[in-house]
Amino acid sequence: MLNTLKNRFEQGYRTCAYPKEKPAVFARYRGKPVIQKGVSKDIVETCANACPQDAIDIELKKIDMGRCVFCGTCERISNGAFVTFTNDFEISVSRKEDLLTDGDLPALAEHSKQHFKKLFGRSLQLRQVSAAGCNACEADLNVLATPFFDLARFGINFVASPRHADGIVVTGPVSRNMKTALLQTYEAIADPKVVIAVGSCTLTGGPFLGSPEITHGLDTILPVDLFIPGCPPHPLTNLHALLTFFK
Repeated sequence: MLNTLKNRFEQGYRTCAYPKEKPAVFARYRGKPVIQKGVSKDIVETCANACPQDAIDIELKKIDMGRCVFCGTCERISNGAFVTFTNDFEISVSRKEDLLTDGDLPALAEHSKQHFKKLFGRSLQLRQVSAAGCNACEADLNVLATPFFDLARFGINFVASPRHADGIVVTGPVSRNMKTALLQTYEAIADPKVVIAVGSCTLTGGPFLGSPEITHGLDTILPVDLFIPGCPPHPLTNLHALLTFFK
């Protein structure tokens, strides 16, 4: 016991101060894309042709963050003349159409449903469903339980049973084999309930887009309340989305 107390005293307070203070992320992190609006159409077409996710709208000169895996190909081949990926991790939206962006995103807090804040603002219990995910999004959700992020201090917890949950957090492209299990989990949650889509695979199919074995967007089978883009989304992106939308 004395050794435990000694170690605790030596280590000090390790939990991040977010949301009171916005912590810095590592320099190579790619967050919110910002489009250079004066870019020529030829450069946009070159980037669109090189995009592995078909995430660039040539006519609108915008990027679909729902499809984008933030690989940085478009920024690299245009030398930043078309797009620059910033370190801003606050990129979640409540409407799927807002994922198609030139860098301007609506304030998530203004689009959150006020009855959700009233119902779940003090306690939010979530059941996570990995619907054929690669474990990247799952890992960055799990890390929210560590002392650095300490999600539980905000009254948000992941639970083992959907019958104890207020909503589900879905990751993965929702394969044909997982679709029934996902729908059964959703049905097991009492109303009112929330649905959160995490990661490019869940939002649009991600790298598996076009495959007949997956669902092309969770919103095609369930009413999604919160869209969190990324491949995978940074833990702070997840934290920002949950706190802004429900608190």
